[in-house]
Amino acid sequence: MYSFKCDYSEGAHPQILKALEASNFIQTEGYGEDPYCQEARQVIQKVIGRDDIAIHFFVGGTQANTTALSAFLRPHEAIISVDSGHICVHETGAIESTGHKIIPMAGKDGKLRPEDIQTALASHTDEHMVKPKLVYISNSTEVGTLYKKSELEAISTYCRDQGLILYIDGARLGSALMSSENDLTLNDLAQLTDAFYIGGTKNGALFGEALVISQESLNEDFRYHIKQKGGLLAKGRLLGIQYLELFKNNLFFDLAKHANTMSDLLRQGIEKAGYSFLTEAPTNQIFPILPLELVEALEKDFAFYRWCQTEEGVAIRLITSWATKEEEVQRFIQKLNQLSS
Repeated sequence: MYSFKCDYSEGAHPQILKALEASNFIQTEGYGEDPYCQEARQVIQKVIGRDDIAIHFFVGGTQANTTALSAFLRPHEAIISVDSGHICVHETGAIESTGHKIIPMAGKDGKLRPEDIQTALASHTDEHMVKPKLVYISNSTEVGTLYKKSELEAISTYCRDQGLILYIDGARLGSALMSSENDLTLNDLAQLTDAFYIGGTKNGALFGEALVISQESLNEDFRYHIKQKGGLLAKGRLLGIQYLELFKNNLFFDLAKHANTMSDLLRQGIEKAGYSFLTEAPTNQIFPILPLELVEALEKDFAFYRWCQTEEGVAIRLITSWATKEEEVQRFIQKLNQLSS
């Protein structure tokens, strides 16, 4: 049984484990004030091309989202998100538990558009309702789609015109940036958004996310918020070491490229077999639509999620990772062809 269920099934890239082991008996300051975290911040700033941005490390994505969004908003302010957004569906009401309502919008292909944001604003008119203040998007999205630069520029312009904060969930940002269809850079993200995070958990790290705050006012007292939300890790160097390894020699990008390459092979094999997809997803998540009996047969050898029912059949989600083996991808395609014939 081989799993295509998620991109964090494996532990961590050996280079990261080696670095963690090598530093194991070295004494450092705690809570992210160690030399490793300091150097990792500098390296990420250099890659982004901005030395005026703040970088904070978190253990996981939900922790990063909850801490950042609750810190950025006043008690009466709310978040606009596409209805398939991670904070809407897969974070157990974490944002709402901090007292902030999420306003879900339908969007298109898992993405928000300026007109969706405008609709949300138009339906929240006075002090008897929550006040929309932050726009949350993911890149790549929950359905594997990408924001092109023109799309992000349009959203960014609209948010700034309306005084809204723009935040990107980057759990799978590596895959988005290394997609053959991507035209965005990390520098673009820092210029067009107020904050975003660079996901490590789903791209070769043992755990970890790096939150980048490019709007200086949002960084005020931010470490207080991290501590209050339980995210100020005593052994913070464990995060710094990992991000230092990921970014000092482009390992982050190499691992994401591998995941995308394996996904491309899967996509091409499934297309060749004559099947369609729920979305056009050029990242490490794909959603082929297959007959139920074929899905059941494949589940005997491979693990994956059944995503939704369509008129054509069952859409399943296949995710490749930094560690996905090409022979397993080929075995899946071979099995698919065998069962289809």
